[in-house]
Amino acid sequence: MAEQIEHSGVVSSVEGRAVHVKILSVSACGSCKARQACGLAEAQEKIVTVYSPRSGEFKPGDEVMVGVRRGAGALAVLLAYVGALVVLLAVLGVAIEVLEWGEGLSAAAALLAVLVYYIMLWLARKQIEHTIHFTINKN
Repeated sequence: MAEQIEHSGVVSSVEGRAVHVKILSVSACGSCKARQACGLAEAQEKIVTVYSPRSGEFKPGDEVMVGVRRGAGALAVLLAYVGALVVLLAVLGVAIEVLEWGEGLSAAAALLAVLVYYIMLWLARKQIEHTIHFTINKN
């Protein structure tokens, strides 16, 4: 099993140590020959910013390979989805069982708690960025 998850992309710009790379993200059927007729395939362009001391080696239009450790992907899923689910269920359970609030108020409190959780993640984004490192190499 590979240590890295890799995607090919094209450098869109370079600013200091930051290399901005356009990656075409396709759904599972994105490479299917019949996707134009089907209409179900989704393809989106995403911009990934890679901080590298070698940023001077890259220029717009270069084809590159961007990689990230598999563990970083698991951490991202854990923070984005599992953490939010735990907060939602915990607040909902406490509001209904301990505080004996009605279902509507409990659901509103749980959704508000998830919103606060995501705001806290956004505020901590600089610390999180230091744990998720992208690598970049020319093709």
